[in-house]
Amino acid sequence: MTRWGILATGNIAARFAEDLTLVPDAELVAVGSRTAESAERFAAKHGVARAYGSWAELAADPDLDVVYVATPHAAHHQATLTCLDAGRAVLVEKPFTLDLADSTALVETARSRGVFLMEAMWMRCNPLILRMVELVAEGAIGTVTGVRADFSMAGPFPPESRLRALALGGGALLDVGIYPISLAHLLLGAPDHVRCWAKISPEGVDENTGIVLGYDSGAVATLSCGLLGASAVTASITGTTGRIELPSLFFRPDSLTLHRSGREPETIHAELVGNGYQYEAIEVQRCLAEGLSESPLVPHATTLEVMGLLDDVRAQIGVVYPGRS
Repeated sequence: MTRWGILATGNIAARFAEDLTLVPDAELVAVGSRTAESAERFAAKHGVARAYGSWAELAADPDLDVVYVATPHAAHHQATLTCLDAGRAVLVEKPFTLDLADSTALVETARSRGVFLMEAMWMRCNPLILRMVELVAEGAIGTVTGVRADFSMAGPFPPESRLRALALGGGALLDVGIYPISLAHLLLGAPDHVRCWAKISPEGVDENTGIVLGYDSGAVATLSCGLLGASAVTASITGTTGRIELPSLFFRPDSLTLHRSGREPETIHAELVGNGYQYEAIEVQRCLAEGLSESPLVPHATTLEVMGLLDDVRAQIGVVYPGRS
């Protein structure tokens, strides 16, 4: 049995707790928050045995095998560091941190302590996404020449929303833009060229962002994210002999369609159960059982490369978080 703790009590934490009930040999035994009241409410709702009124108390619980950090991303670095310092394995919600420097520090801390650490990029653990990767590796669409993906949400968001708060890492890029970027990275790796444009809000966060990633191989990824209107949230992967279409929501698909030259389109379906977070929890438990310090599905190197890309995009569009470059 793998004993889980959840750090934070918001919407993502609740959805993860729900999905943990779908994971074999998983038990949610503790929750921690900034206040005891919030932790106790969450514990009562989700049947959690222990509730702590601080991150440090949760991290110090000796019965925990792993902690899921579900805070808003501006708090990921400190929350994760608290858990790592206590020797706890950690699954930390995406994006890993606000920038590459903090992400690198967490990876180095985990490695120095020999503690498991993984970014909760659930898309990379999704069964249909993994099947898509297999199809590409098998040459089903030839050599990948292009990736297109979008993820934009409908606004307007109220002034108090964290999505409008620069100090909290607000804007479209880190919240939803990470999905198109991660998909392109999954299929094409780190780009050789990055070009971007964005509409910046009065608060200084990006509201509508376009990104083009270029590769010396000739491949191109065209990506977009935003907060001004709901996009289709679909993706397509083009190859020299075919393409793969991912429907909405492309990062949590219930099907994919394979188009190959001279053949009828083939649609592969998968039954969606729960919210989709259970697959990353299953991967964490597999890694812990095998004594791994990082996941081969979401390795540290990938997390850091994607974080570096996010930094690059931010620099080009002029989004600067307080106290950071």
